[in-house]
Amino acid sequence: MKLKWYYSPWLIGLLFSQWYLILPLIGGIVLLILRQKEEAKFERQWAASGFGDVVVLNEQKAVIQKDIQILLADKELALATSEKKLKKLSEKLNVAGELDALQEAIALEKQNLEKLANNQTQLEQQIITLNKVAEEKKEEIVVFDDEILYQEFGFYSPKYAFQNSQIYKVQLDQIRAQQKQMAKDKRATLHYDGWELNGSKAEGRKMNNDNIKMTLYSFNTDCDSAISKVKFNNIDSTEKRIRNSFSKLNKMNAKNRIEITGEYLELKLAELYLAYEYEQKKEEEREEQRRIKEEMREEQKALKEIEALKKKIEKEETHFTQEIGSLKSRLELASGDEKANIQHKILELEAKLALVEKDKEDVLNREQNTRAGYVYIISNIGSFGEHVYKIGMTRRLEPMDRVKELGDASVPFTFDVHAMIFSEDAPTLENALHKAFHHKRLNKVNERKEFFRVSLEEISDVVIQNHNKVVEFTKLAEAEHYRETLMLEKTLQQVAN
Repeated sequence: MKLKWYYSPWLIGLLFSQWYLILPLIGGIVLLILRQKEEAKFERQWAASGFGDVVVLNEQKAVIQKDIQILLADKELALATSEKKLKKLSEKLNVAGELDALQEAIALEKQNLEKLANNQTQLEQQIITLNKVAEEKKEEIVVFDDEILYQEFGFYSPKYAFQNSQIYKVQLDQIRAQQKQMAKDKRATLHYDGWELNGSKAEGRKMNNDNIKMTLYSFNTDCDSAISKVKFNNIDSTEKRIRNSFSKLNKMNAKNRIEITGEYLELKLAELYLAYEYEQKKEEEREEQRRIKEEMREEQKALKEIEALKKKIEKEETHFTQEIGSLKSRLELASGDEKANIQHKILELEAKLALVEKDKEDVLNREQNTRAGYVYIISNIGSFGEHVYKIGMTRRLEPMDRVKELGDASVPFTFDVHAMIFSEDAPTLENALHKAFHHKRLNKVNERKEFFRVSLEEISDVVIQNHNKVVEFTKLAEAEHYRETLMLEKTLQQVAN
């Protein structure tokens, strides 16, 4: 409230201090009465306007508090001034009539002070009311700022935890069907059916039905908009938004005697959490599908390598066999030194053929044993920092091909290999190591991300003690490009300085 300057407490106080001149006293009383009327007018306007914005209320509160302080100061000043003047007048005036007038003036001054005290009480009551309104407005605030929501985000505990997305979809369809049926049966709202419009009950019912439809349409639109934007960090504020919409629409329709039921609200909240968990479950399933596809690609590459190697070995086997057969035919006709040379060559080729057959047997074993492969321990200091290792598995005949693929354009530097462990059951070994260091995973939500913050000594101890006693670990990470990059940056800084 902004009062005109001539209603200022300091001016009224000044006029009261000149009470013995009569006219200033009358002027002060008139201004005080007009100020009170102005304040009463403001109170009526405030009451008629409803709750204002929280910021405006706080500003009004500050102005009122300042006025209280000024009035208190004027009160103290007026008391001090009155006491001084009373003392002076008592010393100077001995006439009974003058003393009576002085007593009347003091009584009037007391009345004015009482009025000031009453004004102070009223203003303090206004502050209490404004504080209450401000708290109510704060409760209605729904935060949508992502940065604030990320800071306030807590771990979400699933309310349904169904096994797959199909179950969520079925439940969602059922919840939405229930909502439609409630709206169709007019059970979504509590309402009065006895309205008349222009003396017609039929028109009254039509008007009431339109109002019910509009109310549910508004609520459903608010809910659909909120549910479509729900994320892991705003689910609580989304529920608050739905509840606020429910409360506001019910208040707005109180005169129409229409109220959305609590049962319908609960169905909307159930839809919110089902929709959120449904999207989460679908993402989990997509992630699992990506993992399976990646494994299938690895399997296909391994089989392709095995097939190529088989053809190469079979080709070499055919060459050696044919050559040995040819030499044996010549041996029958040879004599002397030639015969000795041919025999020596046959023995040499038979030795090579034995090695080829051994390779062929190994390849056939790898082809039949689909779990044989390599578990690799690799790092990438330039990309992930010190003491971060990826523990993965490949069935490739040449496991370094897989490591090179991982160091493609998706990371700034290539990986360094610290150990390459062959195992007849590589998936089991990989899983055992993942379990051993589960508490040290970088990503504790998505277990496809096989990175662990752990020392190489810890990994080495677990592998040697429990799985493979002869495996060798390379402790130093070369990180050649990363270290060269650091040296280049250092040189550039020195040149710049």
